[in-house]
Amino acid sequence: MKVRLNLATKPLLTHRRFLAGSSVLGAVALIVFLGLGFHVYSARKANAEMRAKIAAISLQMEQLQSQRDVLQRFFNLPENAKLHERAAFINSLIDARSFNWTRMFMDLEETLPAGVRVVSITPKQDKGRVEVKFTVGATNDEAKLKFLKALEDSKTFSDVEVLAVRTSTQPNSDPIMLELTAEYART
Repeated sequence: MKVRLNLATKPLLTHRRFLAGSSVLGAVALIVFLGLGFHVYSARKANAEMRAKIAAISLQMEQLQSQRDVLQRFFNLPENAKLHERAAFINSLIDARSFNWTRMFMDLEETLPAGVRVVSITPKQDKGRVEVKFTVGATNDEAKLKFLKALEDSKTFSDVEVLAVRTSTQPNSDPIMLELTAEYART
């Protein structure tokens, strides 16, 4: 027969709870580590794709810039510069002929109130825009204000700027002379 006898001063302790807890904690740490590792791998892969796209776009930009430089040198040649000036001149002639001046005068006639008359008009076309300089005579201040208000409210005339206002006491002229500029744009 065998007798168990414990001669130790402290009873035998089992470390089973500690080992079980540390195993569970280690398993959780391993899962978190694998998750973070996968996240890092995915982020690096996405960054690699983005870097590849950026490199391709940069290469394309360099190629386009070199093509632009070649074309710029070509167009800066003296014979091509003359051709460009001639084309610009012909385009300005075409623009001037294609603009409907009669329509502009009809639109101006619609905005003129009673007591106002156009003394002189100087239209100037530049790159599709028409700047018109007016000299207008008005019989009184009320007619002058009505004309300015009609120009400002007009859909075809914009950027109205009064250059000068003069009064006259001569019997055969308008009492108020007005110089102004406006931009004309037919919508």
